[in-house]
Amino acid sequence: MTRRVSFGSDNHSGVHPRVMEAIARANEGHVHAYGDDPWTAEAIGHLRSVLGDDIDVAFTFNGTGANVVTLATICRPWESVICAETAHINVDECAAPERIAGVKLVPVATPDGKLTPELVRPHLTGFGFQHHAQPRVISVSQASEYGTVYTVGELRALADLAHAHGMLLHVDGARFANAVAHLGCTPAAMLEDGGVDALSFGGTKNGMLLGEAVVLIHGAPADTLAFVRKQCGQLASKMRFVAAQFSAMLADGLWLETAAHANAMAARIAEGVQTLGVEVTQPVQANEVFALLPADRTPQLAERFGFYTWDTARGEVRLVTSWDTQPEDVDALVAAVREIIS
Repeated sequence: MTRRVSFGSDNHSGVHPRVMEAIARANEGHVHAYGDDPWTAEAIGHLRSVLGDDIDVAFTFNGTGANVVTLATICRPWESVICAETAHINVDECAAPERIAGVKLVPVATPDGKLTPELVRPHLTGFGFQHHAQPRVISVSQASEYGTVYTVGELRALADLAHAHGMLLHVDGARFANAVAHLGCTPAAMLEDGGVDALSFGGTKNGMLLGEAVVLIHGAPADTLAFVRKQCGQLASKMRFVAAQFSAMLADGLWLETAAHANAMAARIAEGVQTLGVEVTQPVQANEVFALLPADRTPQLAERFGFYTWDTARGEVRLVTSWDTQPEDVDALVAAVREIIS
């Protein structure tokens, strides 16, 4: 089959060969189901070595599942979650957090996909008033849906605001690896110094077949986590095949290698199109590039390279790189952009 390159999503890419090998190695013999197996124990150990010892972990199938399980665990049904208007939990999860977790989402408009204390404060109202949903969580995407990355200081400012009101800070980390690679800090330091209480740790967008992890930190309420995961349909019976992938990614730093490569390919796109006079509308900090292209010629380009139009009115497109994006793929895209704007 001819290799087709897509810049539509990092979900379009295949599985890293080392992850496939790990799945194959786990496919031997019989072990107990539902996570009572050596592969799951090993993967949790790797997560603790990377993220810190004081965490509780529950593996799930996908990102929506991880977010729903996290929010259902740390929130009660009369509580609310403040998030960016563009957040995945608000836009792309078919209201699953609201229907399944039972929480109210409070979306906040942002210029770059990132919340700030100034944007959040007006929504911190109604505490103790029985007619209002009670603010419980500030949820941020790291990296954001615009490919922008919160610094550790920016996370800490939001965490301090949340904690001052008896709330928690949740990080939707579908692209957490890309954010860590961009900042160059240790993930444990980001979580500790950033004051993060809960993390949805992404794997699928970063080279895995499937699988994410719910990570609760610093004693965030975890006593119901196992029951919530089961009730939400996110408990894998053959858990070893999810867990083995995490071990393959985490054991020797593969997860950061793949993310750093994807980030570098996004930077290469941005540099290439900017030399052609194309406006890049957001800082390129992770593996996404937002750019303005001629609306009448974009469909032809999108048909070839598989990307999406983010804002039709502006002609803004989103280009996403993956662990397996090659420099020649980027150069072919930039050359095609040159053709349509010349």
